[in-house]
Amino acid sequence: MSSLSRRKLITAGLVSTTGAGALAAAARIADRYGLIPPDYGGIYGPGETLTYGTQRLLTRTSLAREFSPSQISKSPFANGRPPTDDAFKSLQAGGFADWRLEVNGMVARPRSFSLADLKSFPASSQITQLTCEEGWCFIAEWTGVTLRHVLQLAGILPQARYVVYFSIQQRWWHSIDMDDALHPQTLLTYGMNGAELPVGHGGPLRVRVPRQLGYKNVKFVNRLVVTDNLDKYWRKSSYSWYAGI
Repeated sequence: MSSLSRRKLITAGLVSTTGAGALAAAARIADRYGLIPPDYGGIYGPGETLTYGTQRLLTRTSLAREFSPSQISKSPFANGRPPTDDAFKSLQAGGFADWRLEVNGMVARPRSFSLADLKSFPASSQITQLTCEEGWCFIAEWTGVTLRHVLQLAGILPQARYVVYFSIQQRWWHSIDMDDALHPQTLLTYGMNGAELPVGHGGPLRVRVPRQLGYKNVKFVNRLVVTDNLDKYWRKSSYSWYAGI
């Protein structure tokens, strides 16, 4: 059976189980094809599984909408507060010359990249909308290197399924599957609207996942972990793990 025919079959199976009392059947189908999100448990688990499985099958290669320069928001909202510790202030004062991005986990070549390293790689820009789960949004031009490029330099192992990304603010981290990690619009951004990425928006480096809601776009990122399991990296949250839009 071709991959296209199989995808149609799985999608039809998931969609056909959306009636009352049939979400468990959708979960079984999703499990069979490795489409179970880490928040599959609990009362909302079957629904989260159905959403993730169906969207992943239908939109695996789809692109987020891109806008024209005239549509860039004049005053993009910077939510949250930058780190206030002395270590971050010292990095900022030095123009982040001593900052590093660590890449490890299920990779053949664990790496450490400086900001200059990242800027030396092929750059990618996009004008996309950041949509917050709290109801606000803005459009900006984001510039950086694709996450895919950095992961390929580190050598992703075949069994890897997820990328976990950590903020220098240690209480913040999130994760995405390999479909989003290797997507051409998923960036490690160091620039915004033709200038350096402002600290208020996550500088020196922010993960940009335009196909997902704002909370997946973690600021001040300084570490990536490639893994085949999120058990160690998942914590209960009021938000869904998969935040596709």
